[in-house]
Amino acid sequence: MPRVAVPVIKAARSGVALTSTAGDPVNNHYVDNDGRTGVIVENTGTTVSRTVTFRISRTIDGQAVTPRTETLAVGERQLFGPFAVSEYGGKLLIDVDSAELEITPVRV
Repeated sequence: MPRVAVPVIKAARSGVALTSTAGDPVNNHYVDNDGRTGVIVENTGTTVSRTVTFRISRTIDGQAVTPRTETLAVGERQLFGPFAVSEYGGKLLIDVDSAELEITPVRV
């Protein structure tokens, strides 16, 4: 199946409610990326660390570049980004290893 699109929340001075998307470890996700996009990832699980991977779209000399992989401890929340379009592409590909990871893309 195709990757699941996650809507990007645009920051506003008046405030914006943050809504997260539960991770889909089967289909994974993508986010429209303009180089000013950050992604909040939270491990909502209560027992084990979880892994998120940000895929790099470019190659060097025809060879794939190793994706950026980060591990989040139980209950941990991290903000990642921004992601340069030249390296990560106009669609940021995000892989998760569990539905316990929640994704919240934000653009400023």
